[in-house]
Amino acid sequence: MNKYLSVFLITFFAISFFSFGWLSHTAYTPGKKIKKISYLERIQRKKELHVVLLDAPSSYYVGVDGPQGFEYDLLKEYAKHLNVPLKIETAHTIKEALKLSQDIDIDITSASLTKTAKREKKLYFGPSYFEVQEQVICYRGMQQKSNFPRDVEDLAGLSILVGEDTSYQETIKALQNDGFDINATYSSSLSTEEILEKVSKHEVDCTIADSNVYALNLRYYPEIAMAFSISGREQLAWLLPDEATELKADLYTWLNDYNQQGKISQLKDHYYSYVLFFDYYNTKMFYKRMKSRLPKYEKLFKEAATRFGIPWTLLATISYQESHWNAKAKSFTGVRGLMMLTRHTAKLLGVKNRLDPKQSIVGGTRHIKQMLKFIGSDVKGENRLKFALAAYNIGMGHIRDAQTLAREIGLNENIWSDLKVVLPLLSQKKYYSGLQYGFARGSEPVKYVEAIYNFRDILENQMQSLSK
Repeated sequence: MNKYLSVFLITFFAISFFSFGWLSHTAYTPGKKIKKISYLERIQRKKELHVVLLDAPSSYYVGVDGPQGFEYDLLKEYAKHLNVPLKIETAHTIKEALKLSQDIDIDITSASLTKTAKREKKLYFGPSYFEVQEQVICYRGMQQKSNFPRDVEDLAGLSILVGEDTSYQETIKALQNDGFDINATYSSSLSTEEILEKVSKHEVDCTIADSNVYALNLRYYPEIAMAFSISGREQLAWLLPDEATELKADLYTWLNDYNQQGKISQLKDHYYSYVLFFDYYNTKMFYKRMKSRLPKYEKLFKEAATRFGIPWTLLATISYQESHWNAKAKSFTGVRGLMMLTRHTAKLLGVKNRLDPKQSIVGGTRHIKQMLKFIGSDVKGENRLKFALAAYNIGMGHIRDAQTLAREIGLNENIWSDLKVVLPLLSQKKYYSGLQYGFARGSEPVKYVEAIYNFRDILENQMQSLSK
């Protein structure tokens, strides 16, 4: 092979390799590269939001009106935002919820989880949605003795039970490391609510629970009492899969918008406002009268509920708030009977004998139904019933005055959480003087509505417990 042929072949192969490489490079496009989808995209592709929820009043439970709970309502709204249905896995304890969160199919775990420093080292949290404090909760009867604790040192010698893998266990361990004498045991099978029930029966002296959990369960277990707060303010947050950064960012944006719209405040008001009106004696008497008086009239309430389309438990608790289920009740103003009708109202409703239980219940229910018709169409959902009940107590004219005042001071006149802020102002001259119906004791309908819903919640919880 001569010199020129060798040079030619070398040059030819060099150009060929170069051309092949160049053509291969130009044929490659980045768009064809396999890209790992984000958790947010995965949710949208599988067309469902798969969540773990703690089966507890503070998170999620199935009530008379179906699924409910503060955390459930929040996640249901987020699922609507994503335009996908909500798929729920329930956990009985926090330990169980943490275990379920490790499933690769779970998108969000919502189980009243406190964002502690220890947990943040090994878990990936999303945005915070509620602020709480850990509280020491003890048997109320201990207040009559000298052993009801007032601080951490007083816990020495008391029996304390908390759930395993909870933030409460972390708190106790930290205090024990600091030298405090605390006799604590940890349960892997009992929920915080079940432990609170044990405290209420004095099967154990004390436990620790978040302030929201205590507040919601106080009405079910009136024999428990808060001794003292054992932590500062802490945040409840959702638990997310590792590195679900896009999901976390979307949750932050959505939650911020939801909060700015005032919807979180409405949810908090719906689930927690009744706590402000807790009265130990009244609650104990309600439990007693549910057994001794309600059975006489339960059938009549259910018949009226079917006829008028209003929940019987609501009718029953309206009657309790009015008369304590005393068919012969009479006030100093002359209102009488189970539903405490005035003579004038009874006549308009066709009630001939206010002391007749059936006539009183039917008349009172018809009156509430009439109130509902007068509520404006802009008042939606549960707000309508609360507006109607407030009108039943104080009169529709004052409700309309309160709505006018709400608009004037920049509040939403169509939601109960804002209207109940305005109603007490009707007793102040600087507010009522310019209104059509004038002075009113506006704080009374607020207490009236809150009490009715508090008693209704207790009644429905009791009905569910008996049916299990």
